[in-house]
Parts: sequence; C-alpha cells; structure tokens
Amino acid sequence: MKLVKNISAALTLCALLAAMSGCQEQEGPVERAGKEVDQAAEKAGEKIEKAGEDIQDAAKGDKK
Repeated sequence: MKLVKNISAALTLCALLAAMSGCQEQEGPVERAGKEVDQAAEKAGEKIEKAGEDIQDAAKGDKK
C-alpha cells in the first residue's frame, strides 16, 4: 500500500514538472527592453565607481 502511494506521488510529481516546463513563455519586447535598461544601469554604475576611484587617486597624488 505504501509503495503504491510513493509511486503515485512520484508519477504525479513528474507530470507536474513536465507540464510546468512547457509553460515557459517567450521573452517579449518589454522584458527585453527592461534587461537592456538593467545592463545600461550596471555599466553606468561601473563607470561612476571607476571615476570615483580616479578622483580618490588624484586627491592622493597617485597616477595610473
């Protein structure tokens, strides 16, 4: 009896996983635009951080 319940639970779980893997939608234009904005913000942050480091180095008299 316990074996039948375990097998039934395993089969149900496999069916749910198979069904959910097919539900993934394609990326839309808004999602792509959002990713591009995120990437641009990350690059801008890196450049601002680099500029801050350069300013600190200049204030200390270090040259790169």
